[in-house]
Amino acid sequence: MAQFDPRRQHMRLAPHMLTAVAAISVALFAGRAYQPAQAEEVSPLSATQIAALEAEAFAAAGSPAGLTAPEAVPVQIRRGETFEQAVRRTGVAAEEASAVAATIANAFDLTELRAGLRFETAIAKPRDGWGDARLIGLTMRTGPASQLTVSRSFDGALRLRSLEEKVTHETVVLKGDVERSLSASARELGATASIVRAASRLFATKFDLQRDIRASDEFTLVFDRDVTEAGRTVGVGDLMYAELKGRTFYRFRPAGAKEDQFFDENGKNLRSAMMRTPLQSFRRISSSFGVRTHPISGFRKMHQGIDFAAGSGTPVVAPADGVVVEARRWGGYGNWLRIRHANGLESGYGHLSRYGSGIRAGQRVSQGQVVAYVGSTGASTGPHLHYEIWRNGQRINPAGIRTQEGTELTGADLAAFRAEKSRIDRIIASGGQRRPAIQQASAAGLRAASA
Repeated sequence: MAQFDPRRQHMRLAPHMLTAVAAISVALFAGRAYQPAQAEEVSPLSATQIAALEAEAFAAAGSPAGLTAPEAVPVQIRRGETFEQAVRRTGVAAEEASAVAATIANAFDLTELRAGLRFETAIAKPRDGWGDARLIGLTMRTGPASQLTVSRSFDGALRLRSLEEKVTHETVVLKGDVERSLSASARELGATASIVRAASRLFATKFDLQRDIRASDEFTLVFDRDVTEAGRTVGVGDLMYAELKGRTFYRFRPAGAKEDQFFDENGKNLRSAMMRTPLQSFRRISSSFGVRTHPISGFRKMHQGIDFAAGSGTPVVAPADGVVVEARRWGGYGNWLRIRHANGLESGYGHLSRYGSGIRAGQRVSQGQVVAYVGSTGASTGPHLHYEIWRNGQRINPAGIRTQEGTELTGADLAAFRAEKSRIDRIIASGGQRRPAIQQASAAGLRAASA
């Protein structure tokens, strides 16, 4: 099979190909001197050309002379470490790491790199086990849709290539049925972690996500995102629309409001004063409100809350806006948290493993904010959340809380809402919306995609 020579024609390589193609040059360059780095512009390849090139690259890289087949070695820059030092950890010689750093520096300021940055290398080792490893290729992402790749030509020179992917802005409509869980089903359809969290917080105001949701219940999520040519999501907007079991939630910001809110199809604000539960995920209710035999003391006494069996570290969210009153150890409750809400209501949480970021007495919290994590501190037989509700200083059954929804839109706000609702309905009916490709993945209102 004829060997592929990159000097014959400059070609633009797909991101997943670049490190693999670099490997085929090993057989002819071993022992050659370094050559000055060159930045090359490459022309696009068709899908057929990419597939053929990939097959040829892997075939040629299978047994480079004197070296093992290149292996992918991921590298993460450590605190206080330079790029060159990070490359050295792959086993290559100091002079080779220096040459790679100098090559990258032609297109990127390496002083801007921060601890935690990851990049991929392709490393070949001497077959006899003696000597330093050889760097065959390196790929480093420098932006949401851009990356630099270092590879070797047949004469041993390091070649620097820059790839800037086109990005498409699209409005996504995800429709599906609940299977194992709502969050798992949404993730399988392509929803990011941030969208799943937003939808879960929204649905939790109307449903007990553990007991009210069943397999085959239908849901719909609509949101904006930026996607590269390779299909990778690099930016995600906020949740625009959500539907669960036939109940709809439309995003809209009334005049003078500081943040978006959600309304039903008639323009009624769907935000409740109190969420149904402070956990979006738990195994079961292990103890209800009322008289019971205490699992540790063995005495029958009043249990003045509800216990949710959940894994240690499960996030606990504030069921309503409020102010933290206590965040401290309290006898058998272990790590204890109490939040004061409107209308004389307070919520309490016991046996916590730890508190949320910034949670302390006097701190304001918002509905759905993570305030603590499930644990087993104090008088506890295992990880669970003890949850209490107080009204005017008296404990009441949390399951009996009934709260009214918000007000309805009127006048100009209602007219604007109806126009926005019609726009969203058209997007849903068409199955989504795509906009012309843009060069940067930093469109207004979108944030970096989370895993």
